[in-house]
Amino acid sequence: MNGKHYYICKKGNNNEIVYISYDKIKGYGFTPKNNVKYNGIVVNKLVIIKPSMIEKILKKKIKRKLDIYLKLIIEFIDSEDGSTGDSIREALNDLSRYKDIVQYKYRKYLDDKYFQILMKKIAILEYELNTRLVNIREYEYEEEKTSHRSR
Repeated sequence: MNGKHYYICKKGNNNEIVYISYDKIKGYGFTPKNNVKYNGIVVNKLVIIKPSMIEKILKKKIKRKLDIYLKLIIEFIDSEDGSTGDSIREALNDLSRYKDIVQYKYRKYLDDKYFQILMKKIAILEYELNTRLVNIREYEYEEEKTSHRSR
């Protein structure tokens, strides 16, 4: 890696230089958004090593994403004629992709009990989207069936 690397520690200031080999670090890495403009350090990548901190961050991230899907389902249920099968299929595909991400990327950082509850929540959301999609297909089929018998 080129450039400068910084090590931030919560302990006291002992003015030591610490060299970190990033290849050996087992932690959760992500890129912060850097929305605040200031004359300071711009962080390109952040690796969190403490397991409890990783778990807190992932739980917040997962909760936000599940809230987005829940609001989307509520919108589909509230708008009887506005939601099409394509938008529901797109949401269902996105939810299944997110389920795969949780299973293969986040599982190693989360508790087994929390992970099982999370999978049940995602399964419920998928079930609701599937039932809504089936209802729309049945409605379209009935509408098509009645429109052909106009003689």
